[in-house]
Amino acid sequence: MTWFFCFCFLFCLSGEFCIFIHYLSVLFPQDWNLTWHTENPDFTKCFQNTVLVWVPCIYLWVCFPIYFLYLRRHDRGYIQMSHLNKAKTALGLLLWIICWADLFYSFWERSQNVFRPPVFVISPTVLGITMLLATFLIQFERMKGVQSSGVMLIFWFTALLCATIIFRSKILHALKLVIDVFRYVTFYSYFVLVLIQLILSCFPERPPLFSETVNDSNPCPESSASFLSKITFWWITGLMIQGYRRPLEAKDLWSLNKDDTSGEVVQGLAKYWEKEQAIKMVYSPKKQTKSSNSNGDVTEEVEALIVKPSQRNSAPSLLKVLYKTFGPYFLMSFLFKACHDLMMFSGPEILKLLINFVNDKDAPNWQGYLYTGLLFACACLQTLILHQYFHICFVTGMRLKTAVIGAVYRKALVITNSARKTSTVGEIVNLMSVDAQRFMDLTTYINMIWSAPLQVILALYLLWQNLGPSVLAGVAVMILLVPVNAVMAMKTKTYQVAHMKSKDNRIKLMNEILNGIKVLKLYAWELAFKEKVLGIRQEELKVLKKSVALSTFAVYVLVDKNNVLDAQKAFVSLALFNILRFPLNILPMVISSMVQASVSLERLRLFLSHEELDPDSIIRGSIKDGSIIVKNATFSWSRNDPPSLNDINFTVPEGSLIAIVGQVGCGKSSLLSALLGEMDKREGYVAVKGSVAYVPQQAWIQNAALKDNIIFGREMKESQYKRVIEACALLPDIEILPSGDRTEIGEKGVNLSGGQKQRVSLARAVYCNTDVYLFDDPLSAVDAHVGKHIFDKVIGPKGILKNKTRILVTHGVSYLPLMDRIIVMTDGKISEMGSYQELLKQDGAFAEFLRTYANADQDVENGDANSPTVKEGKPMENGVLANEATGKPILSNSSTYSGETRKSLNQTSTTELQKAPAEKNAWKLTEADTAKTGRVKAIVYWEYMKSIGLLISFLSIFLFMCNHIAALASNYWLSLWTDDPVINGTQQHTHVRLGVYGALGMSQGIAVFGYSMAVSIGGIFASRHLHIDLLHNVLRSPMSFFERTPSGNLVNRFSKEIDTIDSVIPQIIKMFMGSLFNVIGACIIILLATPIAAIVIPPLGLVYFFVQRFYVATSRQLKRLESVSRSPVYSHFNETLLGVSVIRAFEEQTRFKLQSDLKVDENQKAYFPSIVANRWLAVRLECVGNCIVLFAALFAVIARHSLSPGLVGLSVSYSLQVTTYLNWLVRMTSELETNIVAVERVQEYSEMEKEAPWCIEQTAPPNSWPHEGQVEFRGYGLRYREDLDLVLKNINVTIKGGEKVGIVGRTGAGKSSLTLGLFRINESAEGEIIIDGVNVAKIGLHDLRFKITIIPQDPVLFSGSLRMNLDPFDKYSDEEIWTSLELAHLKNFVSSLPDKLNHECSEGGENLSVGQRQLVCLARALLRKSKILVLDEATAAVDLETDDLIQSTIRTQFEDCTVLTIAHRLNTIMDYERVIVLDKGEIVECDSPANLLQKKGIFYSMAKDSGLV
Repeated sequence: MTWFFCFCFLFCLSGEFCIFIHYLSVLFPQDWNLTWHTENPDFTKCFQNTVLVWVPCIYLWVCFPIYFLYLRRHDRGYIQMSHLNKAKTALGLLLWIICWADLFYSFWERSQNVFRPPVFVISPTVLGITMLLATFLIQFERMKGVQSSGVMLIFWFTALLCATIIFRSKILHALKLVIDVFRYVTFYSYFVLVLIQLILSCFPERPPLFSETVNDSNPCPESSASFLSKITFWWITGLMIQGYRRPLEAKDLWSLNKDDTSGEVVQGLAKYWEKEQAIKMVYSPKKQTKSSNSNGDVTEEVEALIVKPSQRNSAPSLLKVLYKTFGPYFLMSFLFKACHDLMMFSGPEILKLLINFVNDKDAPNWQGYLYTGLLFACACLQTLILHQYFHICFVTGMRLKTAVIGAVYRKALVITNSARKTSTVGEIVNLMSVDAQRFMDLTTYINMIWSAPLQVILALYLLWQNLGPSVLAGVAVMILLVPVNAVMAMKTKTYQVAHMKSKDNRIKLMNEILNGIKVLKLYAWELAFKEKVLGIRQEELKVLKKSVALSTFAVYVLVDKNNVLDAQKAFVSLALFNILRFPLNILPMVISSMVQASVSLERLRLFLSHEELDPDSIIRGSIKDGSIIVKNATFSWSRNDPPSLNDINFTVPEGSLIAIVGQVGCGKSSLLSALLGEMDKREGYVAVKGSVAYVPQQAWIQNAALKDNIIFGREMKESQYKRVIEACALLPDIEILPSGDRTEIGEKGVNLSGGQKQRVSLARAVYCNTDVYLFDDPLSAVDAHVGKHIFDKVIGPKGILKNKTRILVTHGVSYLPLMDRIIVMTDGKISEMGSYQELLKQDGAFAEFLRTYANADQDVENGDANSPTVKEGKPMENGVLANEATGKPILSNSSTYSGETRKSLNQTSTTELQKAPAEKNAWKLTEADTAKTGRVKAIVYWEYMKSIGLLISFLSIFLFMCNHIAALASNYWLSLWTDDPVINGTQQHTHVRLGVYGALGMSQGIAVFGYSMAVSIGGIFASRHLHIDLLHNVLRSPMSFFERTPSGNLVNRFSKEIDTIDSVIPQIIKMFMGSLFNVIGACIIILLATPIAAIVIPPLGLVYFFVQRFYVATSRQLKRLESVSRSPVYSHFNETLLGVSVIRAFEEQTRFKLQSDLKVDENQKAYFPSIVANRWLAVRLECVGNCIVLFAALFAVIARHSLSPGLVGLSVSYSLQVTTYLNWLVRMTSELETNIVAVERVQEYSEMEKEAPWCIEQTAPPNSWPHEGQVEFRGYGLRYREDLDLVLKNINVTIKGGEKVGIVGRTGAGKSSLTLGLFRINESAEGEIIIDGVNVAKIGLHDLRFKITIIPQDPVLFSGSLRMNLDPFDKYSDEEIWTSLELAHLKNFVSSLPDKLNHECSEGGENLSVGQRQLVCLARALLRKSKILVLDEATAAVDLETDDLIQSTIRTQFEDCTVLTIAHRLNTIMDYERVIVLDKGEIVECDSPANLLQKKGIFYSMAKDSGLV
């Protein structure tokens, strides 16, 4: 605020100076001879004693009221008295005494009958009172915590400036010996004191007491910097030097200012948005009647407003909310911009005076120097104002982005499931990355909307004064262009919407590919999906091409307006035209930026207006009878869907154990979701007593240490933690992990097996110690004996949770007798309910179900009910196959848990749990996104040029040169023309001159059109090429790459970096080339006009170069740090979206919001210094540019007798342009270098290791291969990484064609590693695998993977039609697909769907139950019908009935195929021909099941654990 006064005042000083002088000359012609028409100018005595004394006083009194109010409202704390403050105060009082000494001296003179004019009384009085005011302000500022004051600094500066003029005058008079001793002494003292005050004002005070910066280890220096340091951005210099000496790291960055942190910014936006939504929603009458007291009334109402968005009458306006949140700060930028725009026109006006001066050979020399000084001062002021304006814009932009990300994150935590369907993960990530960025870009341009027309109008007004009516021709063209532009803007908007839509789809698909990459590799489907992504990308580029053609046309039309102008003597006009050109060139940019932002605004508004979950649908609190009560409740997944659960009634007494059973897809999991409030309650009453813990069917694991996953933000209690870990059978697992429980778990738990993930998820719930527990089939993912252990120790009647209320969804028959009550569900209704014995007596569907399935496992009636064997598979973990699939020491899904471990437990201390830190430091799996250091290598630019195509690259450079040569020539021609002699009032050769000038203008237009087209088309070629490369390289990477790389990094590459390459880089290249040639051209012209400038330009050029290099070192590194810190924001966001129901169940939303805010702040910590660095650089460089103006004008004044006015005009009008061009050039150089980093980051993946080739022509096996299906392992060994031990060693076994073989083994025995080796997901370390005589290591990966089929343990589906999920290559007919669905028992389900085979699966197949997804995977296998089938825990998430069907289908359909089954449920492989038992990576037993049982080896003991013997 203070700055604004200051700048306004300085602006008035310089800009109005000429007008002021003009009026003086009219009013006082005789004084004028003394002041102007003389070699030695001076002001009159009267003027000195009035105007020069009063100017600073008037300034301070005008500022005082506003400044006083401002300080009262912005209290920053109290500053203690310091020596600096005491000195300032003392000097202020001294000044007051001196002024009043003058006053009393005047009174004394009167008493001596010396009568002076009244001004001798008035001026000292006014000045004295002003000094008192200044002293008061010094103290008031201290009390309000102002460390450095701009208002006061400018006051002292003005006072000193006025005093200096009087000082010079007094010295001149003193030389003539006219002297008034007393007043001379007081004046000189006054002068010295004001000078000291000015110097003291330059230093900042100490920080206020209790300010945040005191406790901060690395505070931002801005708040404590002095005013001068702030306006010149000197306070960042420390960081720049540091960045120049060595690459910056994250720890070097300052903390954010409090006003810029997420905590402050997001709350503001959220508050206004809630108000806006509340205003726009119609009250719902039902709620209001409920409330009684007036206070409650309001809150009830507001709740009603937020909950019932369906009844709104008009959409809430996000624009209004943004305006309210950021408007006030932004208003400042508006004022700065207005000042700057007015000052821009002072340049041409002073230039006019300068040309007149050169023409008038009698004018005294000092006038020329005065104009030169004024030009320089104006230019410098303009620089300072402009960059304050930019700084405000960029900081506002940064806050806006923070606010948008925060608002989107908060909204994502509360939207309903139906809203989640409409806004995919891809779309939400785009809202955070691309759309938030669009807003940021707009803030810098938005003021151009009013500023550009203002500049145009002012320029036209001045041109009219210069040129008269001939300006109208130009104006006419411009007016005609306005509708053309409007049409283009509308078109661009439609293209923009389409572009964003394609982008969302592409990111969504990429997200799924990355989540399901393992399955893509196992099925060899990479190519099909690559085609899908490229198809969407093609659409995206088509739209881009259309908008490029539009913008190019716009540029051509705009540049060509110059050709309509008639040339009359005028470089002033040329300077004005140059001013005019900028707003006209930038308007299309602003318009397109606004179009993009309006599209983004609408998308964001839609997202923020989505329905939210109704927090009141479930009553949480104390209930009298029972722990959970559900009465006549009906639930659906969204308002428009038919109900999924009908007429649900049950009551759960406190502390009881309830089971929910039923077939696949009957609504068991939905019931738990309903209790959590995740579904839409249509009617009825639901109440849950106390806090809730939830274990989902698919464990959700965070990318954090194992321990943090379990503690989940609660406080650490040692004893409880140990108890939980033991009960959840995690101790053996923790022992195997590299850093014990501090081992970092990868994204989505990639380095844990399915069983481990489920146990961690369970441990999290148990540790949180809540009142109600909801378990969604957690025992299905673990081995039988581990399941039994967990049931006994945790869930069952004797477990840790025995006094809690527990609801368990299960397929495990053996647990049922122990339940207090069993709820049987069919088709979304409760069909039976009661205890185990009651249900058997009722002899209904449940009893029938039991009779069929209990015997399949073991005789439940034998009283052996306590040994659970029903092993159900591991649920899918978002597309990451969870098993020993990672190259890390891993445990598998079971955990050997014997009395021995239990004994040792009592002696285990937690230090052992965490492993001695010295021997194993916390082990990292995922690689954080890394920043490269140093300069961007030339090879990156070369790569980019190559991807554009070298022909287009060089062509566009050539066209650029043509354009600028034409421009220079036309201006030089103009200067020759203005120097043509005037004969009889006209110039000769006018037609020739005009013709050539017009021709040059035309050629310029054509060149511009050419290069715009070339660069834009080239940019599209480049981005297409780079995207294909990136996609190809990512898909060709081995599995280990995806385990190490967080998906956030990859999504970041595909969204942000590709967006930069699409739309940012081509624009920057155009501007960079443009400014480069402009600067060179300007220097050439200045050198032609005043060759003496050659002395100055090279040194200035050097200064410029050094400043720029110095800056780029820091700026580039900051940009990289910003890029790197952006990935965690997305990764965390992705993770939150996947686990949103868990976060809500545990009521941990606040903690996650805080985490997200911290990550955003980390990102902004790198962004903030980079924008300040930009300003730092611009101020420095513009000063270099201003020096060029100074010297061009100075040399013109010195050599004015030998120069023609035409050349002076040409050189000075060009030098005025130089600052703008230099500024742009540096901005564009650094923008180019910082944005080309996108190309560098996209290229990064091309150097990564790749997996073996997909197809090898020479060794491709025949089409009929494998004809028998014989698989032979010869001395086979496998390791995950070079530096790790062998996981499989010395495997020798031959499996005959058509043989059915089971593979079993305890934890970490290497079962899954065997399948990974067979599919060459990991390459062999020794030995070989032979299939039907072909060594699999010698053929292409696709040749191998197409011929073997796997039914993986995690059923992964992709969004798209069901048909696409079964057959992405479109190889099979509809009949074949229907047959395979029938065999997979899905035919009835699929034919009941409205779209049948074209039924759209949502992201990750969310709209099918896990069991149904498993059956879809079976159907895939039936379609491929290959000779070798591998089942990896394939019948995990299905009920026993369906499991039986699947097993019989496999027996009949794959009768003549080789089947390898990895099993934990031994009963599924008891009828197989052979069983291979693995232990510690070696085959220890291999025989038929019957023989193995007689041997009483490992297999026997496993069978015994499962209760089979």
